[in-house]
Amino acid sequence: MAFYQKTTLRIKSNILDLSTPIVMGILNLTEDSFYQNSRVSSEKELVEKAATMIADGATILDLGAMSSRPGAVDLGQDHELERLLPAIDRLKLEFPNTILSIDTYRAEVAKRCVHFGAEIINDISAGTADPKMMSTMVELNVPYIMMHMKGTPDNMQDNPEYEDVVREVYSFLHYQSKLFMEAGVHDIILDPGFGFGKSLEHNYELLDNIDHFKNIGLPVLVGISRKSMVYKPLGITPEESLPATSALHMLALDKGASILRVHDVKEAMDVINAYKDSLTSLS
Repeated sequence: MAFYQKTTLRIKSNILDLSTPIVMGILNLTEDSFYQNSRVSSEKELVEKAATMIADGATILDLGAMSSRPGAVDLGQDHELERLLPAIDRLKLEFPNTILSIDTYRAEVAKRCVHFGAEIINDISAGTADPKMMSTMVELNVPYIMMHMKGTPDNMQDNPEYEDVVREVYSFLHYQSKLFMEAGVHDIILDPGFGFGKSLEHNYELLDNIDHFKNIGLPVLVGISRKSMVYKPLGITPEESLPATSALHMLALDKGASILRVHDVKEAMDVINAYKDSLTSLS
């Protein structure tokens, strides 16, 4: 068991308090993300969506310029940077106090984006895709989200198998976080990686055991918004899955999630506020 549960992140000269759950809003600078309404196709749309998310209560905006959906094609580092750097520049001009996270597994992209003004790196590979990521994160000294993924985006859903999915994902994140902390990365967030090399059953077993991951002593991020684990069992589409997503967000909070990574910020904030109210009424 962890003797200490970290509930803060250092964002430059400020401290971000995670003792109350927060929301990370998803902004996809891609044409092929699985949820169409999360895609941003112009600078005007980027600013409008960001403004709405901030007004609705997002603490962090997560920018991704390369789709990581199953079967996604890697378009390369230059293409990723061509999308990310102008977006960071514009968002920092319009919303200088909003925290920007960059969804990338490339160390050079992480470095360039942080130098441009981003404050967090969100790595779906937990440092396994780029051997330079660990030393880069030590150099950058910004919070790092490490996610578990079995395989790569192009093959991760090809019949993933585990003897014990909770134990294996836990062991991986515990080992990787220890490596990064010993190297000098001080602020780490754990993401079990829902939908990344997991079957439907694996995803729900992980969700039911989120509290187990808190034993590592680090904040836990949950990213389940409108994913197939939400809509496929119900026989609906991603566009129809908001109510079910909200229900699972409540479960994630009850299991100890510190950050909800979502497409729908207002509804996620409603869930957080309802959760806080329920705790107050029980105390």
